[in-house]
Amino acid sequence: MKKYPSYLELLEKGELDKRIEALYERMSPCRLCPHECKVDRLRGEKGFCKVGDKPIVSSYGPHFGEERPLVGTNGSGTIFFTWCNMACVYCQNWEISHLGEGDEITVEDLAKIMLILQVWGCHNINLVTPTHQIAFIVEAIKIAAEKGLNLPIVYNCGGYESLETLRFLEGIIDIYMPDIKYMDEKVALRLSKVKNYPQIVKEAVKEMHRQVGDLVIEGGIAKRGLIIRHLVLPGDLSQTEEVIKFVAKELSSNTYFNLMDQYRPCGEAWKYPPLDRLITEEEWTRALQLAYQYGLKRLDDRRARFWD
Repeated sequence: MKKYPSYLELLEKGELDKRIEALYERMSPCRLCPHECKVDRLRGEKGFCKVGDKPIVSSYGPHFGEERPLVGTNGSGTIFFTWCNMACVYCQNWEISHLGEGDEITVEDLAKIMLILQVWGCHNINLVTPTHQIAFIVEAIKIAAEKGLNLPIVYNCGGYESLETLRFLEGIIDIYMPDIKYMDEKVALRLSKVKNYPQIVKEAVKEMHRQVGDLVIEGGIAKRGLIIRHLVLPGDLSQTEEVIKFVAKELSSNTYFNLMDQYRPCGEAWKYPPLDRLITEEEWTRALQLAYQYGLKRLDDRRARFWD
C-alpha cells in the first residue's frame, strides 16, 4: 500500500532538509523558474516575481470551487501566494498576481496556516502559484509535518516550471495541478510575458506525470497524481486542440482533465481583443467535442456552462 502523503517518508529519512537547502541555493542567484533572473533573493533582491527572501500570502481557507476530488465535503485547503512567475494580462486573480495584494509572513507562520487548514478539516493543502515561493513552502511543510501535518500537498501552478526545481520536489508534492495555457509561443509571450512556454510546459507536465502518475482517488478524495487544467479562451487563443492532443497522446488518456469554461475579461483583457469578451457556446461545444474526440476519459464535471 502506497504511503500518503509522500513527504512523511522523506521527513523520516532526513531527506527534506537536503531538499530545502537545495531549493534555497537555487534562490541565490535565483533559478527557481525558467526566467532564471539570477538575482540574489536571499539578500532581498527581486526579479520577475517581485518576491525576495520571505513568503508573501494573500489569503487562505477552505475552497469549494476546485475540482471535485479536491473539494470533497470539507473543501480544499487553499493558500493564495502573492505575485507570480507569469504575468497573464487576463489574470482572474489580478489583485494578487499583479498588484501584490498580500502580507509578508515568516516560514513558521506559513507552517501554522497549513496546520490550521488541517484542523478545519480540509482534505489537502492547495498551493496556488507556489513556483516562485517554493523554497519557503517546502521548509514550512517540514515544520508543519513535524507537528502533525499529514494532508496531501497540491502544487497548483501555471505550468511555467523549471525541470531542475521540479526534480527537487519529487516525493514532496502529492498532486500536481498545472494549467496548460497555450501551445503557441508568440501568444504566450504576448499574453503571459513568458518565453518558450509550449516547450517548457510540455516538459514540465511530463516530469510531473513521471513523479506522481495518473490521479488516484480514494473514497472520493484525491490522494496522489496529476490533474491538468485548461482554460478555453475566446478566439481559440488557448489552442485547445493542440493542448488536448498533447495530453491524450503524450501523457495518458486517463489523465484527470479539467476543461474550464469560466473565462471572463479581467485585468487588462480589454486591451487584447478577443479577450474582451466571454467564450461563445460554439467555442465551448467545440472544446468538449475535442476532448471526447481524442479520448480523454476523466473530465472534471463541476462546470457545465451551457447545459445541465
